[in-house]
Amino acid sequence: MAKKSNKENFFENVYEVVRLIPKGRVTSYGAIASYLGAKGSARMVGWALIASHPGVQIPAHRVVNRNGILTGSQHFEEPNAMQDRLEQEGVKVQDNQVVEFKKLFWDPSQELL
Repeated sequence: MAKKSNKENFFENVYEVVRLIPKGRVTSYGAIASYLGAKGSARMVGWALIASHPGVQIPAHRVVNRNGILTGSQHFEEPNAMQDRLEQEGVKVQDNQVVEFKKLFWDPSQELL
């Protein structure tokens, strides 16, 4: 079996963290990158989430940008799928942004000690 590249390992690590985000909570690309020791690699987290669709089952809808904006919504099968999934979990979204983002924010660096 071929050895995985660092990129593949990073993507798998992103998926592991995203699977741990509780229902009704959200985190950011940057928070995941920072937790994984790759501060400044928020875009790479985004690329990992894009690469996960549709083959990898992860709750990617729970990952938003640092301001709570649903920047990844265009990568879902339907234009409103990300918002719909969040709202099914009790997360209110208004104007493409998570309401009470700071209250709902899940920081893996704090939660996964």
